[in-house]
Amino acid sequence: MRIATWNVNSLKARLEKLAWWLERARPDVVLLQETKLADDAAPHAEVERLGYTMVHHGEGRWNGVAILSKTPITEVVTNFGEPLAEPLPEARMVSALTGGVRVVSVYAPNGRSLGSPFYRAKLAWFERLARWLEETRAGDQALAVGGDFNVAPEDRDVWNPAACHGGTHVSAEERAAVARLRSLGLVDAYRLRHDEPERYTWWDYRAGDFYKNVGMRIDHVLVTASVAARVVASEIDREARKGKPIPSDHAPLTVDLDEPGAPYDAGWTAAAERIAARRAAKPKRAPEA
Repeated sequence: MRIATWNVNSLKARLEKLAWWLERARPDVVLLQETKLADDAAPHAEVERLGYTMVHHGEGRWNGVAILSKTPITEVVTNFGEPLAEPLPEARMVSALTGGVRVVSVYAPNGRSLGSPFYRAKLAWFERLARWLEETRAGDQALAVGGDFNVAPEDRDVWNPAACHGGTHVSAEERAAVARLRSLGLVDAYRLRHDEPERYTWWDYRAGDFYKNVGMRIDHVLVTASVAARVVASEIDREARKGKPIPSDHAPLTVDLDEPGAPYDAGWTAAAERIAARRAAKPKRAPEA
């Protein structure tokens, strides 16, 4: 069973890219974030033609989460089972049972700047997620919480800790919020198979950051012990972050349970020398006036 998570940064704009990637990686379950669609605009028919059933929780121009699965989807929960309300009346969580695993697609708030109302709302949202997990989990339930957490848990998850510290995504409070989720018995599935640094899931579109690997690992799949014991592979598909159709600024992350899924070349090994050369290159001097 291959579970994937991907912030697509607009499902409408990225539908062709999604179709390409589903054929490439052949996941069984996909957790999507930032669909930027209302529920009545979600492309159910198109997704069904690709071989998946979809549940979607969205509000329109912003946010939006979804679950795609090759097997039936049941027991759907949106927004922690509550109406959209303060502190964040935004579509950022959907959960369902599929393939014997309770999956949760989450899109954590960005936070914008430390100490801002948006930052405090981000921490409140993580607190609500933790409480919902505590309230609803039954024993060592097969559970996978995946999505864009907008938090890099460790310094090795960012391209330059010194440059990043003092901003969101790496603050002590945000990292503590993710650590609390792990304290509930959840394991970082990617790190079970990859311990190396400089493997990121997000790069800014600007300044050639992707090609210099100036990024962050902010997309994660956290799993319970019973699921962690089944993880045989994990990967971040760097190749999906480039080329046509126009990519998202995030790369998909896959986690394989029980046996490896369809093989694909994520592109990290081939890119290593090119990334080093681009980082070492001196910026061109501006012509003299």
